Amino acid sequence: MDDPVTEQEPEIEKWTKEEVCQWLTTRVKVSPTVTHRFFEGEVLGEYIKYFDKGDILDLTKEHGTAVKVTAHLELLKQGRTFQSPFPEYVERWSREQVYQWITEHAQIDGKHADQLLEGHVSGDCLVCFQKQDFLDLKVPTGPAVKILALLRGLKNNPEPVLNAAVNTSTSQEEAATSSQPRSRKKPHKKGKKASEAAISTPQKTEAPRTETPRTETPRTEAPRTETPRREAPRTETPRTESTRTETPRTECTRTESTRTEAPRTESTRTESTRTEAPRREAPRTETPRRKAPWTPTTAPLPARDPGPPDPVQHGTARTLLLGILDDLGKDDLKKFRFHLRELKMCSNDAIPQSRLEDKDPTDLADVMLQHYGPDTALQAMLRVLPMIPRQDLKVDLKQKMGQLKQQCGPKEGLRREANQGEKLKNLLTCGGNSLGYYNEYVVVVNKSAPQQLEYLQFLKTLKLFCVLDFDPNSAAIDGLCHSYGESRVANKHEPALYVGETGDVIKKLNLYKQTSWVFCNGREDLDSESCKELDYKTWFRKACRDMEQLVSFVCKPEVLLQGRTLIIFLLLSPVLSEKDPIFDTYNAFYKNTEGENIISICESQSTFEKWRLMVEGKCDSDISQQAVWELSLSEINGTVMALGPLDQSSDRLLPSSDSSFIVLTQKQKDLMTALDILCVNQCEKIHNEHSTVFHDFKIRVEEEFFRGGKVKWWNFYLCEKPKAKPFIKRDQYEKLKQMIKSHSEHSLDVCTLLNLFHHPGCGGTTLAMHVMWGLRRQFRCAVLKDNTLPQPEIAIQVRELMMLKNEKPSPVLLLVDDSKDTVNAQNLMTCIKKDIEERTVDTPSCHVIILNCVRSQSPQDLYRQHSTPSLLVTSSITPKEQEEFEEKLLELRETHTKPENFYSFMIMKSNFDPEYVEGLVHNTLENFDFGTKKAQLFAFLSLLKAYVFASEISISLSEEYLGLRMFNWNEDNVLERMKPYSNFLIIDREEESGGYKFLRILHHSIATACIEELERTYLLKVSDIIVSILHCDLFFTTKPKIGKGNLERSIQRMLTQRQSRKYGDEKEKFSPLIEKIHKQQGKGMIQDIFAKASSRLVESASIPQALARYLYLNERDFTEALNWAEKAKKIKENSYTVNTIGQVYKNQLKSNIPSKKNGPPCNPEDLDTNINSSKKAVAAFKRAQELANREDELNEAPWDDDESEDNAAKSSYNYAGFVGVLEVAFMVFEMLSRLPFFEESDPSRKKYLQNFLKESLPITSVHMEDNEVNNRYIQVIEANKLFLISLKPEVKLTFEFLDCYFTYIKASISGTYHSINHRTISDNFKKYVMLFCASPEERQRERDCNPNLNVKMLIEERRTVLEEMHADTFAGILQHLDKSADAVEEIVKCYTYIQENKQFADQKTKEKINLIWSSVILYLLRPKSKYVKSYNQLCNLLLETLQNVSLDYPFPDPYYLALLLFWPVSPQQTEIRTYVTAIRKSSQKRLSILFQKRSTVSHFYLGNENGLARLVSKPKLDECFTKLHRNDLAKLWLTGDIFREREITSRLQRVTGLIEVGEVYAIYGKLKIPVRPAYIGTTRRGLSTEKVSFYIGFAINGPLAYDIQFEN
Repeated sequence: MDDPVTEQEPEIEKWTKEEVCQWLTTRVKVSPTVTHRFFEGEVLGEYIKYFDKGDILDLTKEHGTAVKVTAHLELLKQGRTFQSPFPEYVERWSREQVYQWITEHAQIDGKHADQLLEGHVSGDCLVCFQKQDFLDLKVPTGPAVKILALLRGLKNNPEPVLNAAVNTSTSQEEAATSSQPRSRKKPHKKGKKASEAAISTPQKTEAPRTETPRTETPRTEAPRTETPRREAPRTETPRTESTRTETPRTECTRTESTRTEAPRTESTRTESTRTEAPRREAPRTETPRRKAPWTPTTAPLPARDPGPPDPVQHGTARTLLLGILDDLGKDDLKKFRFHLRELKMCSNDAIPQSRLEDKDPTDLADVMLQHYGPDTALQAMLRVLPMIPRQDLKVDLKQKMGQLKQQCGPKEGLRREANQGEKLKNLLTCGGNSLGYYNEYVVVVNKSAPQQLEYLQFLKTLKLFCVLDFDPNSAAIDGLCHSYGESRVANKHEPALYVGETGDVIKKLNLYKQTSWVFCNGREDLDSESCKELDYKTWFRKACRDMEQLVSFVCKPEVLLQGRTLIIFLLLSPVLSEKDPIFDTYNAFYKNTEGENIISICESQSTFEKWRLMVEGKCDSDISQQAVWELSLSEINGTVMALGPLDQSSDRLLPSSDSSFIVLTQKQKDLMTALDILCVNQCEKIHNEHSTVFHDFKIRVEEEFFRGGKVKWWNFYLCEKPKAKPFIKRDQYEKLKQMIKSHSEHSLDVCTLLNLFHHPGCGGTTLAMHVMWGLRRQFRCAVLKDNTLPQPEIAIQVRELMMLKNEKPSPVLLLVDDSKDTVNAQNLMTCIKKDIEERTVDTPSCHVIILNCVRSQSPQDLYRQHSTPSLLVTSSITPKEQEEFEEKLLELRETHTKPENFYSFMIMKSNFDPEYVEGLVHNTLENFDFGTKKAQLFAFLSLLKAYVFASEISISLSEEYLGLRMFNWNEDNVLERMKPYSNFLIIDREEESGGYKFLRILHHSIATACIEELERTYLLKVSDIIVSILHCDLFFTTKPKIGKGNLERSIQRMLTQRQSRKYGDEKEKFSPLIEKIHKQQGKGMIQDIFAKASSRLVESASIPQALARYLYLNERDFTEALNWAEKAKKIKENSYTVNTIGQVYKNQLKSNIPSKKNGPPCNPEDLDTNINSSKKAVAAFKRAQELANREDELNEAPWDDDESEDNAAKSSYNYAGFVGVLEVAFMVFEMLSRLPFFEESDPSRKKYLQNFLKESLPITSVHMEDNEVNNRYIQVIEANKLFLISLKPEVKLTFEFLDCYFTYIKASISGTYHSINHRTISDNFKKYVMLFCASPEERQRERDCNPNLNVKMLIEERRTVLEEMHADTFAGILQHLDKSADAVEEIVKCYTYIQENKQFADQKTKEKINLIWSSVILYLLRPKSKYVKSYNQLCNLLLETLQNVSLDYPFPDPYYLALLLFWPVSPQQTEIRTYVTAIRKSSQKRLSILFQKRSTVSHFYLGNENGLARLVSKPKLDECFTKLHRNDLAKLWLTGDIFREREITSRLQRVTGLIEVGEVYAIYGKLKIPVRPAYIGTTRRGLSTEKVSFYIGFAINGPLAYDIQFEN
């Protein structure tokens, strides 16, 4: 080291900490960050003199800085100053240049250079190093000695060529100096704008440099590796202010007063640097000399909290802003001001409108700089430009800012910001005070250390959409995922799962409801080769694509809202290079979001600095403003926890047994995703209720509700506060409350259903929630918020809520809202019962009450139809309620401005007065102009609300439609633009779909009145509005849009959803909207609307289906109807769309046949046409049957299909094709019966038709007149002979199949759809009997004419009688179980005659089976009949039959009889297991398609008697409940509650049994007979072997166990 310059010994001990910092800044030239650490450490002069390198290293955290400060401090104690023994340019090297010199010039191993880089060793630190300092950095002695020797050798060698510095030096404060010569800079082109000139000269200079021609080769031709030209020695010629480009901060650290050399003029410097040839740098000519003593007043004192330096100076920023603003036209400038006044830049509020009005570009630039500051002003400009839209200017501005950053040269090292805690808060809340701004957070995290976990608890308070974890050990005990899972729920996923349709992926992964924790590079807790961690090369090849697809999915606007989702890169360990999967993930997010809403949180400054450099190099973006790096993890954790989500600020309580309470944890809430749980202390201790913030919140919540928003628990809570008026209690409040309590106390049912029928908008849901609020201390209350989940899963969650943290079950009150019927709630009730009975030991103590709110336009009819406990709420209020509304209005006037504008409240107050609503609407819609965007949007919303109650348009779609392309989510902007209609609008939020917001009409009555007013006053028809909707490209673009799917579904429902008729079971033909348009404008308009809708909703088969239905029913346009039906089939071929094609042909055929019963026959040509139509119809219906057989999913059909709109149709097997075949066949039969030679009125001619259709008489043998017409008839019939003769057997098979369906399958409670079809089938069977079966009179006449009829003919006559009586099939005979015994006697007589004369005719096996079967039925109806065979006779006959058919009979009939007759009384009967196996096999083969969606029903049960008497029929059991309503009785059977009735249990035999390996057996000694549980879920899981008892029922697919009871 050279001899240092000697100074007078300063009085260090007297320095204050400010003076210490002053010395560090001006003499040692450390960064403000280091200076601030000394200041915060309260390092006075009397303390610093005792500091050694270790103490300084503990304070600075930077090894290089510690060495430098130590060297200066040791000399200071001796009264000397530091002089570098090495060339001056070494001090200007950045950390990266030091690294480059060591590795490339000194040829030292890179791992040793890494130690210096990580130790923050820049050039001004390196010159202070001694050998021990290298050793302390773990650089071995050899490399350390070599580095020092080569450094000393630099004095005698040329300056090494190094890359341009990205300055992280701790001493270099200049912003524009560099070791590279100025001649390397590219000259500016002429003609550029001022903003471009500013890039080359970011700061105004006092003496502009004169450009003189260069003598060397232009830079563009010179390679980057050229040897740089040397300047004159800098000790002799310091750079003046006019030649430096530096920040104001540099001006106070490198001033003229610190220089002793004579200044050199600019002209001299310019001349010397531009004309001299390259040469060696001249050696120093000055020798060290004694200087004046340094004192703290020699230089200005640094600020106590130095903030981050502004990369762009004020003047430069102004020039750039002005350059952009000057390029904007008048309209663009107007748009710019509009968007700027709404723009919030995190901690900066928006600029007030008053400051932006009438501002020209110059004034506007000044306003932005004053409000935001230089950096933020430019960022604001970058955000607003795409909104205007001027993307071209945004690209131009970013390019200029990038050039400016490069030309500004080396930066300072990262400085400590004034308050990084405040910065973190602003980043997480977008300038707010809590975490409520962002809807979802996405966290990307790398490897964590176990000791970090205690400081990562803040993750549990964020609403995490997903976590992308690159730590394969995260799921292990000491991993982050495991730690998170201790108190929250995280579903562990792989990136590959995020592929597929958006809705399917969301549903499959349970997104929004539970955190998705994605393991992005292996998972070590799973012992699988596929879960191993991959090196980068392998990961990039195998897994990078999946990660990119995941990021692309997450960034879809319909998944996470832009501007309302924050992506956090949480770097818990350093990212050492760009070849790291987490860096590729950052690039993927950056590409998908353009860098918006991405922040970085780093565990150390060094980690951040490397990360920043990588991001800046790859993305050309400085992330310093969107990052936090100097807070410890403990500080980060505390800062975020302080922002805490509101609903976790205190323990949530639930009622428990004996008036106690339990705590509901967040993890338990996470698991019950379907339920919104109401706690005892709901809403308590969340806000400071004495603050103005809470007061404003209270006002807002009340206003939203009274305007028409959905009621919240807050509304009830706020009404219980002191001085507040109580929430209005409807007259039905106490009645409903008492009903719930009564059922809880007295009902023996595990689950009870209470229905609340109400008009839309009359407060039905509010009443239900008000009652729940009042009962929250007695019941565990919850609202079903996700009814898309499978009902068994919902049942599990309800049971878990009931049993939570308590051995004794607590009663549960579950609200099911927005129902359209009672079927789903009844099914849910059944599922809950099954689940509780399966998994709960103390079943009698369990009780769940489902409060089902059913919205309907005619709730009175529903109330009358249902005999289950129900309550009715209509759109009218009582005088008492009216008084309470008046009092509430007075209260609202005290706390709100213009409560008269709370229209939902005012409508109820007016007792739903139509005149009030009409007057309101008339005044608001005055001067309505449908030509404006806002009027159009309002009309759209009105139409949707009027015809589809739950309809809306998302805020983002509304903004885009209105031309408000906002960066920030500003709902007030939409309402402001929608004036004067905004008083009728409200903004709601859909929490279950990522929190997106939508716009809707306040009240259904307002929407209906608006549509009427538009029609009446402005002649705007509903067709005009729907056409305008369908012509709006924005609503139907293929580009994903938030809320687009919901809007499309609403439009589809509006066009296709049919309503039930006010009286009767059937539905209207078309949707209400189509009915109205049909009355107003007819076919043309409807066809245009459906055609346009079909072109928009291209994936909807319902639209073309509905149009086809309209055309064939109303317009009789079968050709066009067929085209649309075929289009529906092309979109989605299923049993419903194909059935529509059959319906077109069927209705065409029907229209061609005269309606009069004895109408004239059609001519031969028409006959041929009609038969061809029949062929096509039958082919379509048979194809529909095939598709129905393959449809296994419960809701395979579209939600509103032709002929199948009833939910019951879709919850069971679709047999519409079978019914269609019957209808077409009988139309053909009728058409043939009108032909002159088949005329039905003539018995002989009718016989011809019968024989022809039975294929026993050729058409050519039919007696007829020989004329041209008949000959043409013969030709047509002969040409279609195969089709015509196939109809009779086809019809017969169809009847048999449908008999099986209606006989063997369990019916639902709501059987409207099935009842209608059952009547159709019965009517057609009567026609079949009339056509193919001779009447008793006809048979008698035939006997009289032929007294010597042989036995064969008499047997055939008996068979015809059986067919006529619907007794020629097993299912048909079973249907006589509840009919007269006389008819069954006749059946037995017929079969007995056939049996006795079997030698004269081949007796069919099924006739023998049917004889046994009919005899059993007869015994049960009339035991003492003389035709009844004894039990032994029947057993012998059955044994004979079973021997003949063996175990391979294609029908289950003989094995069913075997179960009834041979079911053991004792263990002696051992063949019964064989028959159980046979019946299961046979029924599966024959009837499996019927069992796909519905369970079988038992017609017989095992009683207490012997022989045939022990068979107890279901009709006999029903006779015990003659006083019970039919629907209630059906409900008892459907749910299994019938087996708790004494009348049943006294007549049936309870059998002991065993559950073993999940199978149920009936036990008779050592005999184990397999049976099936009648109700799924009535056996315990876990394969536990348990003793049980149950009742036995006999179904066509085997024995069933009812009311299974566990012995323990």
